[in-house]
Amino acid sequence: MYVLTIDQRGSRSDRDRVPALLEELRALGFPAFERSVGDELQGVVGGAADAVDIALHALRSGHWYVGIGLGDATVPDGGSPREGIGPAFVAARTAVELAKAAASRVPLSVVAGILVPKNAGEADMVVDSADGTDAKLASADAEAVLRLIGKLRQERTDAQWKVVDTLQALEGGTFHGVQKQAAERLGVTEQSVSRTLLRSGWQEEKAARPAAARLLCLAHRAVLSATTDTEKS
Repeated sequence: MYVLTIDQRGSRSDRDRVPALLEELRALGFPAFERSVGDELQGVVGGAADAVDIALHALRSGHWYVGIGLGDATVPDGGSPREGIGPAFVAARTAVELAKAAASRVPLSVVAGILVPKNAGEADMVVDSADGTDAKLASADAEAVLRLIGKLRQERTDAQWKVVDTLQALEGGTFHGVQKQAAERLGVTEQSVSRTLLRSGWQEEKAARPAAARLLCLAHRAVLSATTDTEKS
């Protein structure tokens, strides 16, 4: 499972943005997210592509720290994410704290939640990754690509977002056909739409998002494999 913990940036000097983000996520088809504590929300999704969509949506505004935890996670049927247990939840907490430490970089982190036995007779503990495992490297790869896409989104101007949002609303036709429709809707030339898209990096983002999802999925599989190997040892 993919656990996302999303915390508001600069909440002490800003209004509470959690209700608005929760509403946006519901509109995108993710109703299971809830406020966890303070200006923070949390949710669990089963697919890597969904985790990518949620994380990149949150990064767009620049108002959020995003932590993605990978690994086992259990939420009671019909229960709240606040009732969830498992290493992925602990990893998501670690991830959002790392995102806060990213300073001027894109505030997103991906952490692998792997159960590692402590000393004999003691309960298991949760760490970000086991030394030398593929899980750590795969998580870092997914994080790097997500940050690159996030940087593209955060640097996009309002004018560029207007064109991108219009194109997304018109998805379904051929690329050039949709560009023509977008130009007509926006009252500009098709050449203007094309130039704006080029500067916005939209085509690069579209190409990279599936790659980010695949890397996140590979990282998740590596986490589960490492956890299974640890349990057998």
